[in-house]
Amino acid sequence: MSDIAFNSRHHNRIRDLHDEITAWRRDLHMHPEIGFQETRTAGIVAEKLRAFGVDEVITGMATTGVVGIIKGDRDGPMIGLRADMDALPMQEHTDLPYKSQNPGAMHACGHDGHTAMLLGAAKILAETRDFAGSVALIFQPAEEGGGGGGVMVREGLFDRADCQSVWGLHNWPGMPLGQFCALAGPIMAGIDYFDITIRGQGTHAGLPHLGVDTVLAASHLVTAIQSVPGRNVSPHDTATIGVSMFKGSDAYVVMPDEATIGGSVRYFDPDTRDMAEARIRSLAEGIAKGFGAEAVIDYRKNYPPTINHAAETDLAAQAAAALVGEAGVLRESEPCMAGEDFSFMLNERPGNYIWMGTDQPGRNNAMVHYPTYDFNDAAIPLGVGYWLGLVDHLLGAR
Repeated sequence: MSDIAFNSRHHNRIRDLHDEITAWRRDLHMHPEIGFQETRTAGIVAEKLRAFGVDEVITGMATTGVVGIIKGDRDGPMIGLRADMDALPMQEHTDLPYKSQNPGAMHACGHDGHTAMLLGAAKILAETRDFAGSVALIFQPAEEGGGGGGVMVREGLFDRADCQSVWGLHNWPGMPLGQFCALAGPIMAGIDYFDITIRGQGTHAGLPHLGVDTVLAASHLVTAIQSVPGRNVSPHDTATIGVSMFKGSDAYVVMPDEATIGGSVRYFDPDTRDMAEARIRSLAEGIAKGFGAEAVIDYRKNYPPTINHAAETDLAAQAAAALVGEAGVLRESEPCMAGEDFSFMLNERPGNYIWMGTDQPGRNNAMVHYPTYDFNDAAIPLGVGYWLGLVDHLLGAR
């Protein structure tokens, strides 16, 4: 049980449910499922929503997505609260009693905590129904690279749940427990992926003059690509290009027919993204040609940037401040260059994506996507409290 201070009219009920929600979270942590394969997780979510008495439970969106709709005791608009459910395809390196039992899969980003907290809020909302309108509880699959949020939107999420606004929350190691960060404007970067294959003529490493050195050409391309953010992007804008993969020969003495590099482009301004793509293509084609080779480019536009709407960000900050106090809410900070597919929902509806601090002295505060990461269960009351406070703030408790 956490002793973190927070102010909520549901304070006692949240405290009573803390251990139960923690048990849900740890069960999900033990059984992680990667994107579009969250069958067990989705089944648990749907089962619990029905048990809570949620008015409507929609399943099968984006393969494993679940949406629950709770109607208040008075008429009013519908808002959407979103949690992601998927794990990462990586091996856990902890000694936790509830560590992953699925080899090669781990809840290393806290989506187990996000799911459990929204379920906790759902249970209390279904019990009280003290609000004007409806709440759509959006449990989405495949945030980690699969774009499940975008798939749900394309499959008619907002036709089946006509939300007037949509709201997201993510745990944030590196920020202390009891603090929230509500940023207007860009908060998470857009992200594209690219693979570039340089095709030439393989040869024996001892006879380089008989071939076209694809590894050398690809190496020059890696170096040249790094010039794009520094020499083509305004100092007042932001973009990063990271080459993270390089594949050549599997033998010491073989110069391969092909060498492939891969990486990502991260940005906030779509014009910057378009420029970066054009420069990458131009550099790849020009460098390959200069070495007598050919460049085959696969550039994939993935997640758009996550841009918070100003008015909704102010409302989110107010709800967080009511929970933890004005001093516990940051309204200015640097945005993050990681991607987030809640962006697809914010492109369709106004809303906000807020960070919730989870760091505590004396515990493992590993960053997300690390093999030693574990969601801080002491944050559960704050996450549940934020969701309930946001509903009160937007839909008006009596």
